Amino acid sequence: MAHSCIQLNDLPDEILVIIFKKLNNIILLYSLMGINKRLDKILHDSIFTSNLKLLNYSSYDSIYSLSNSMLDRFCLQILPKINNKIKSFNLEISSMKRILLSANYPNLFELGIFNIEKEAALCLVTRKDNFT
Repeated sequence: MAHSCIQLNDLPDEILVIIFKKLNNIILLYSLMGINKRLDKILHDSIFTSNLKLLNYSSYDSIYSLSNSMLDRFCLQILPKINNKIKSFNLEISSMKRILLSANYPNLFELGIFNIEKEAALCLVTRKDNFT
């Protein structure tokens, strides 16, 4: 059999969705969003955009923020394009303000905040000037 070179773009959409479902949607969006219109159309599906965990886990079960370069790309390029599809966020407290102010999220109904101290949590739910 002759060697053949099958590329990602050669696969049908259905196969790509099956493969993409097995991957971390944050890495998937970060790596493939903006490559071409076909991939963007697939990645805009609610399977990949409705529930976003914009944080990292260490091997010791610690939670920390995404890197600055990843946050830059998400806040400037990715989130503004999928903002109306996002229904749920899990965020690390140090990047929360930046992410939430990067776009309007009209369908957001769930927000998980990690690494937040009790006093800060109380301020978030009791004060009106949280983001000023």
